Amino acid sequence: MTPDAPARTTLDKATDENFPVAPFFLPRAWRADLMAVYGFARLVDDIGDGDLAPGGADARLLGARPGDGPHALLDALEADLSRVFDEAPGTPVAPAALGASEAPGVPVAPAHPLLAALRPTVRRHALGPAPFRALIEANRQDQRVRRYATHDDLLAYCELSANPVGRLVLAISGTATPERTRHSDRICTALQIVEHLQDVAEDLRRDRIYLPAEDMARFHVTEADLAAPTANASVRALVAYEARRARDLLDEGAPLVRSVHGRLRLLLTGFVAGGHAALDALRAARYDVLPGPPRASGHHLLRRAGAVWRAARGEG
Repeated sequence: MTPDAPARTTLDKATDENFPVAPFFLPRAWRADLMAVYGFARLVDDIGDGDLAPGGADARLLGARPGDGPHALLDALEADLSRVFDEAPGTPVAPAALGASEAPGVPVAPAHPLLAALRPTVRRHALGPAPFRALIEANRQDQRVRRYATHDDLLAYCELSANPVGRLVLAISGTATPERTRHSDRICTALQIVEHLQDVAEDLRRDRIYLPAEDMARFHVTEADLAAPTANASVRALVAYEARRARDLLDEGAPLVRSVHGRLRLLLTGFVAGGHAALDALRAARYDVLPGPPRASGHHLLRRAGAVWRAARGEG
């Protein structure tokens, strides 16, 4: 396996997302930068979810030891991230991750190809490390927090796990303002919640529940209900309630699309439309998410994109 093979495997997952990551209509430089950010975010999530093969290529590239779990891999990833910003790593670099001309105390290039690809993006747009570290911290939180008591607790998690990505998109496009950032946060949080709703069964298999406990109690839903092959009426009502909340967040963030122009408006239209189309798929499945995540068709996504685009132009 070539060193770039793990990176390609990670980047190929972009086609499974609810929204277009770096569509063809964007300038080539934007596409490269957005894919660099996506690659990092996807790698962090794969580590946090335990989806990487133990002792596999990604772990070896990061200098991890055999048997290292998500905690250690996230530490190794953060150390490699520090090299993107030419900072002293927070943890020692394993000798296997160092090139022949590199030595302790001398700045080293990122060991993982996804982080090596991120370095030009960081330099081109003068990005700071905070949003990238927030994504790592979200996955550390996943290792120690398995349930969320309140909706506010879940929103605080999304502040780490989702909102940094939207802020990076604004930074890459050079369009960040405080108001746009607020709207972007709402959209990103909504997209994260939608993903949690799609993946209730998968998350439970990982011993995680992202449905707030206070809402589960309100709708008389137990963990045993979530482990069933299909959703009962209470589970469906709970998922529908959380879906309405996510829809409201998307609507609150919609002014972001109207505030920008050109190809960026097209990209953000795709983000918002992807969220709405996924919510439509949940509704079409009558909110039974337990057999597997309901998915919207490409045709329906295009219809939703047309509606979001027309709304942004004030046409309906």
